[in-house]
Amino acid sequence: MIHFVRQNLYLFYTSIFLLFISNTYFDSEVLGYAVGILAIPMLLISFMDASKLFRILGSLFIIVGFSLFLYSELPFYNIPLHMTSTMPLLTFLSVLPWMNSVVRAGRFDRRINSLMNDNVSNLGKLYVRSSFTTYLLITFINLSALPLTQDVLQKNMKKIKKRIRDSFISRTTLRAFAVALAWSPMEIIVAITVDTTGVSYLTYLPWLFLCSVLVLFGDWIVGKRRFETIPFDLIGDKPKRTFSIRQITLQILQLFLALFLFLILVILIGNLFHLNFILSVTIVIIPFAIGWSLMMRRWHSFKAIGWHTWKSRTNRMQNFVVLFLSLAFFSSSLNKTSFLEVIQQPFIAVSEYPMIILLLIQMTYLLMSMIGVHPIATIGVLIEVVKPLYELVNPLSIGMVLVTGAIATATVGTYGVTVTMTAMNTQQNPYRITLRNMPFALFYGGVGTFIGCLLL
Repeated sequence: MIHFVRQNLYLFYTSIFLLFISNTYFDSEVLGYAVGILAIPMLLISFMDASKLFRILGSLFIIVGFSLFLYSELPFYNIPLHMTSTMPLLTFLSVLPWMNSVVRAGRFDRRINSLMNDNVSNLGKLYVRSSFTTYLLITFINLSALPLTQDVLQKNMKKIKKRIRDSFISRTTLRAFAVALAWSPMEIIVAITVDTTGVSYLTYLPWLFLCSVLVLFGDWIVGKRRFETIPFDLIGDKPKRTFSIRQITLQILQLFLALFLFLILVILIGNLFHLNFILSVTIVIIPFAIGWSLMMRRWHSFKAIGWHTWKSRTNRMQNFVVLFLSLAFFSSSLNKTSFLEVIQQPFIAVSEYPMIILLLIQMTYLLMSMIGVHPIATIGVLIEVVKPLYELVNPLSIGMVLVTGAIATATVGTYGVTVTMTAMNTQQNPYRITLRNMPFALFYGGVGTFIGCLLL
């Protein structure tokens, strides 16, 4: 019975997500309450298979949230209404695999990966090449690109000493991952920030892209100098693969054209139906992916890859379900009490010094990531804390730091998904990865804060 439930969780999750999306059109109190009621068994079922870290985080949010709920003396029948504020984020995560799948169906990932090893004589050149490749893939297939590029590097660097290989892989892939997500409309941190600050994505885009490029180039300069003295040869007697620059450039241009069209559709749908950014992206992803696959004449591949990937990923959403639903209950309960004002006091106390506020946000992310708190959990609390500051400090500046501070932790969060995945793939200590990438995380956050200060 338990096995059957685990294999078919995607049906249960999807039915709740569809009900929630339907209610965005009908705006029915009955449907909204029904979604809240269903969120409770959804949380309980997911809790059983969530990882230890997320069970701990979820338990803390539920215990503190329930204490705040009791303190606010609200009736118990209001509990379901406190469970739905993060449902748009879960729905958004559930459709992301379809965008990943259309990129895989078009074989863009394989072709771009051929960029990595052609005409590379030392690790300095390989550093830039592998970072650029990871950056491109992450932009379109997100987390799925990380094990893909790490596996390729592991196989091709077997002749390199493990200490150097581990250092190289944990630097180039994690750092490219972090900077690529800064401006991606499919990154959940970006979507949360756009909706909570009320600043349009198009306003954020040039500044986030500028930050991304500056940090990426800075890392390339340092990485190339660090590794350029180490020669590189592909394993075995295989000749280095050659590829057509024209063909690869065409593939990259096709990807960016697709992303541009996707953004236009998101903005049009959002304005037409008066939807927030997260819901607009959620609604557009599947029809856009279907249309793109038909244009490429890759419908059958897309359908096969997409169904398997979506079903598998949705069945493994337990960690995010536990985190988001417990966070929703905590945040909603906190908003009903006066404790939120107490938490806000340190930020309000320095409201005359906007730069200190931005630095406080950055440091909060770093400290929380060190003890295993997911940046989404941190931003869930921070957005409630800094809301009163929007009239005193430019929301665009705060949003820049909310995004860059959160994403920078992907390189140093010892218990985070990306660092843990890298540690497992390369069989190295996650604390060593954290220590190695800390200067980069501080540099990344510093650039984001500097741009935020310029926008004040």
